[in-house]
Amino acid sequence: MLTGASATVVVRIFGPEIEQLQKHAASIKKSLEGIEGTTDIQLQSQVLVPQLEVQFQPDLAAPYGLTPGDVRRAVTTLVQGTKVGEFYDQQRVFAVVVRGLPELRSTPEAIRTLRVPVPGGTDVPLSAIARVTMTPALSEVTREGGSRKLDVTCNVRGRDLGSVARDVQARLAELPLGAGYHAEVLGEYALRQESSRRLLAMSGLTLIAIFLLLLIDFNDARLALLVFLTLPFALVGAIAAAFLSSGVLSLGSLVGLITVIGIAARNGIMMVSHFRHLEHVEGVPFGRDLVIRGAEERLAPILMTALATGLALLPIAFGGDKAGQEIEHPLAVVILGGLVTSTILNLFLLPPLYLRFRRSRARVDTSFHRSAQ
Repeated sequence: MLTGASATVVVRIFGPEIEQLQKHAASIKKSLEGIEGTTDIQLQSQVLVPQLEVQFQPDLAAPYGLTPGDVRRAVTTLVQGTKVGEFYDQQRVFAVVVRGLPELRSTPEAIRTLRVPVPGGTDVPLSAIARVTMTPALSEVTREGGSRKLDVTCNVRGRDLGSVARDVQARLAELPLGAGYHAEVLGEYALRQESSRRLLAMSGLTLIAIFLLLLIDFNDARLALLVFLTLPFALVGAIAAAFLSSGVLSLGSLVGLITVIGIAARNGIMMVSHFRHLEHVEGVPFGRDLVIRGAEERLAPILMTALATGLALLPIAFGGDKAGQEIEHPLAVVILGGLVTSTILNLFLLPPLYLRFRRSRARVDTSFHRSAQ
């Protein structure tokens, strides 16, 4: 819809001359027919319609003192009409148009006999100063960005869209279009690539923001890095669920991955913050008992949030990839898979890692104090 074509893949050719564009479009269409997976290959329809053409003849009009502008205005007034004023009636505006009688403009022969006024108060027939012919012309000439364009469209069947689009781009690279002409691959694939690039850029910014928030919350770079480095383990189930469901990472799957990272980061913050609360506020000595107690006390909140989110997504995940759920279904599947691994991560992997990290840091601090003494 955004490209103006309903096909999955749109090859748009740009250039100055419409005849050359048609030749390039025909060769591209023939090239696409040899690509596996392409179907419904079509060339943009261009219908020829009859058009009345009035060609001004300067040598014939010179004796009469007529210019091309004089002839154009006279013919336009008689054939199409010219607005000369307007009047108002009961708060409605009506245009006043001067136009030739229907019998003066019904056929090409009648138009050739139109009388064009000349300086001095006389007139001459249009055929005496111009050539009037009926010529075939294109019903429309489409443009984009000030350049003429022509589309070759196709759909994809039996192969994934990405591989077909890459084959199309490879075929276009082999076709010499000449100076002033170029082709672009648009449609669903191009829009998906653009959305994926934007999403990946936003994902990078999101990860940086998560690390900064961890750093602000813990006020400890090593502790923030510990929680941050455990986040990729939460994506194992999400990625596995995506490939088991559809075999590819779609746009909805990528959104689900970002959501899983957020859930895992939140649960990790809850767990580590509670460990620190037990040690610094409640005065529990650091050790294995502290970590076990903290994990047990955070078991219920983490499981409740995971279950609430999972139960809400179950109807979409198991409802299948129905029409209207092209984004929601892979997103729900990815989040469900990520919830399983992120919950396991926070309950069984993060506590022992925190215990080992704090012990190694305590040894470093003890060694530092001894060397300082």
